[in-house]
Amino acid sequence: MSTPQPASSARNEVRPVAPKLIELSETVLYGDVWERPGLSKRDRSLITVAALVALYRGDQLPGHLERALANGVTREELGELITHLAFYAGWPAAMSAGRIARRVFDGSPS
Repeated sequence: MSTPQPASSARNEVRPVAPKLIELSETVLYGDVWERPGLSKRDRSLITVAALVALYRGDQLPGHLERALANGVTREELGELITHLAFYAGWPAAMSAGRIARRVFDGSPS
């Protein structure tokens, strides 16, 4: 098992309220699931971003867009992902994701 990722600000914000949730996030989700050899981290990022867009999870999307970029997904690929999902997850979800991606790409706070 790999060392958990550094805590995000969201995890630090939630830790006092639900410490076990954060422990599971760090040890199981990021320490085990993200480290499994069956998919590359790049592929896992694409899947995660797609799920967050489709489920309209704007709070989680900026951090995972940043992670996707760090894992080798390009801005152009993320734009294509958002465009593609407009037809499967809905136009409003895609438009919201596009606005969030723009802020992440511009380096603006979420």
